[in-house]
Amino acid sequence: MDAKSMLSRIGFVGAGRVAQTLAGAFSGAGYPVVAVSSRSAANLADFRARCPAAQVMETPQEAADKSTIVFLTVSDDAIAPVCAGVRWRPGCAVVHCSGATEVAALAAAADAGAWVGGFHPMQMFANPDVALAGLPGCTVGIEAQGPLLEALRQLAQAIGCVPFSLPAGVRPLYHASAYYVGPFLIALLKEGAELWARFGATERQAMEAMLPLLRGTVAAAMDGGLARGMGGCVARGDIGTIRKHLDALESIDLAMANLYRELAVRNIPLAVQRGTLPPSRAAEIAALLQGAPAQEPAA
Repeated sequence: MDAKSMLSRIGFVGAGRVAQTLAGAFSGAGYPVVAVSSRSAANLADFRARCPAAQVMETPQEAADKSTIVFLTVSDDAIAPVCAGVRWRPGCAVVHCSGATEVAALAAAADAGAWVGGFHPMQMFANPDVALAGLPGCTVGIEAQGPLLEALRQLAQAIGCVPFSLPAGVRPLYHASAYYVGPFLIALLKEGAELWARFGATERQAMEAMLPLLRGTVAAAMDGGLARGMGGCVARGDIGTIRKHLDALESIDLAMANLYRELAVRNIPLAVQRGTLPPSRAAEIAALLQGAPAQEPAA
């Protein structure tokens, strides 16, 4: 089966947010999404709203039988057992959308003669409509061989994404990298919002203040690279401001102060690379940040 034939009938097992986003993107790009199965009636209703041409099937087996390529958009722990519960045809394609799970989880399909692979967009899927709008330009980590590799590349490009081939065995590292600019970034924004709350601001007001700064930070990094795009007191060698930050944070929340120390230490090599922080000043800042980390008082 060549790449074009593989993409002639797309099916989904699992109808959650990732499936809803990708099905909407694929069908919008002109690829036929013909089948879906899910245990969740609510998810199926939302899926059909975004992809009304898909036929709802009672079981994963029926969805697989109707499709030439099946996307397993189920939880990571369910990928291997769901895959093992289907009788796969030689030559069909089976793809999971997990970032961290190795393609070896699809061994049951591979053993039956199916092509297997991974297709993971580096995107947040909290809201399918927002995720769909954000797909263009995002990278899709692809792991596959033969005609399936070509088919998945075509799909990624058709929905405006950038395909990136992942070698076997790196998926946990690749997926962990996404957390620094996904869920962990949300956690950092929450830290900032909590500081704004200390002087009476709402979360919405904090976001309205910080998100333009975030957009400017991303623009600077895209323009000049990570080191040249970084500003702030560490980049300037402004040790007095760093002391003020630490004093203020330690007065209200020692855990926040310790997080600040950890992150600021990671700024130091970037500032040296940027050329604005002399090594001697870098050593002073490192000593301040690492010399006496704050401790929670004993109970």
